[in-house]
Amino acid sequence: MTSTGIRLHAPAPGWAIAADVVVVGSGVAGLTAALRCEAAGLSTVVVTKARLDDGSTRWAQGGIAAALGEGDTPEQHLEDTLVAGAGLCDETAVRLLVTEGPGAVRRLIETGAHFDESSEGGLALTREGGHHRRRIAHAGGDATGAEISRALVEAVRARGLRTIENALVLDLLTDAEGRTAGVTLHVMGEGQHDGVGAVHAPAVVLATGGMGQVFAATTNPSVSTGDGVALALRAGAEVSDLEFVQFHPTVLFLGSDAEGQQPLVSEAVRGEGAHLVDADGVRFMAGQHELAELAPRDIVAKAITRRMQEQDAGHMFLDARHFGAEMWEHRFPTILAACRANGIDPVTEPIPIAPAAHYASGGVRTDDHGRTTVPGLYASGECACTGVHGANRLASNSLLEGLVYAERIAADIAAERAADGLRARVPEPVPHPDKPAHPLLAPESRFAIQRIMTQGAGVLRGADSLAGAAEQLQRLHTDARDALDVHGKTAEPGVDSWEATNLLCVARVLVAAARLREETRGCHWREDHAERDDAHWRRHIVVTLDPDRSLAVHPTDTADFPPTRSYPAPQEQ
Repeated sequence: MTSTGIRLHAPAPGWAIAADVVVVGSGVAGLTAALRCEAAGLSTVVVTKARLDDGSTRWAQGGIAAALGEGDTPEQHLEDTLVAGAGLCDETAVRLLVTEGPGAVRRLIETGAHFDESSEGGLALTREGGHHRRRIAHAGGDATGAEISRALVEAVRARGLRTIENALVLDLLTDAEGRTAGVTLHVMGEGQHDGVGAVHAPAVVLATGGMGQVFAATTNPSVSTGDGVALALRAGAEVSDLEFVQFHPTVLFLGSDAEGQQPLVSEAVRGEGAHLVDADGVRFMAGQHELAELAPRDIVAKAITRRMQEQDAGHMFLDARHFGAEMWEHRFPTILAACRANGIDPVTEPIPIAPAAHYASGGVRTDDHGRTTVPGLYASGECACTGVHGANRLASNSLLEGLVYAERIAADIAAERAADGLRARVPEPVPHPDKPAHPLLAPESRFAIQRIMTQGAGVLRGADSLAGAAEQLQRLHTDARDALDVHGKTAEPGVDSWEATNLLCVARVLVAAARLREETRGCHWREDHAERDDAHWRRHIVVTLDPDRSLAVHPTDTADFPPTRSYPAPQEQ
């Protein structure tokens, strides 16, 4: 790993604290890692961009998948995951997920999460797309993420973990040997700390969530601006599979000009028997896949998009009127409220839906302990690429991945600390060089990026649309670079400009990978290359950022991930 030396334009840190571990993010991955690190005796600081419960986890509706039901097995869960991943899952990573998953869910319950129970007293399990078994545990009907977030936040507060809320992470700090030495961050508003500061730590866990805000319409909250992936790229880490952005098939359609976070209509609604229909009430998924409406998400999203094109329609419909009022009120109260708030009553009318950006299957490349290619830097959850999801995430595997791999990260950090006494000392970060710096974009560039990405790299992609997107993104990048390099000027440092700059970074990577992958696989749909091409493209695309701020893009030789580092992992404790 070679550091790029690039960092965001920002004031020098005006304050600093020290810890053994800093966890950036407060979703299921971040808080699980923090709790496990604290339990191992490590001084742990949690940094989160808004409040502790404001990440993507609390918006998760459907549930968490694990082989917990009678007759279900990890092997069956493995098979469903591999099929959904369209030939690009890392089977070792998936096997770890499905075998360690049931235990991780039970430990989550022990932490305080309450899941819905059946009339017999066991977990109430449902199905979602791509699953051949009912293995989705849920809470509050369709408020699973909110319940998991509540339980983890309460546990963090009960154990007195140090937290820094309303803090945007900026860049990674490294020591003289190139190892992780902490992060710089900017704290917004009043609190114990304010403005730009630093947390010095020999281990950093990125759990910053997704990058859905790179598109105009998404299910992601406004904080999902790809900050962790952009930070990792500037630090010299490898990013993989960013072209595989999953568009959720059933997002409440609020109009063709709707932007920002859109209400999700969980896949569990189809799992309970809702039908996809067009304006004439015709079920168009029947006969297209053995699971019909419960086919993997990429297949359903493509079918909806095709039907919309055929009928020149802006949306399709999800019909669950046959559920009746009682089922809607008890099983899907969150979705019912969201629909009614927007003038739609699913008890009496079909729900207008359309695909929207939902989940990034790619991210910062890690091994099976969450280690990136930068020593001491870990990644977990949606910002990571563990190899579990391949080309298309299986429904409700994301919360499970956050749990399982966060636990593995904490175990690895504890093992490294025990094996290396030198790591017990707080590292001394080296000062960032004056150059090269990353030019900042004006805040209004965010909307330009979203329009470019939606038009050129959305559900349907092709060589022409991707080339147009690449050209427009490069123009934004070049204009900002020239303003800095030639005139010494850049946008005013601040949260909005930092977020816009991060979005441009991840957008450029996504488009570069999508242009290179000349095939259709999983949730990457190329109109000009409609077939899957295993001979040439059953491999991953890895991207790094060069010191001159250009992208280095290359495919791996095989479908296997290369190792993230050459020295052996510490022994399991």
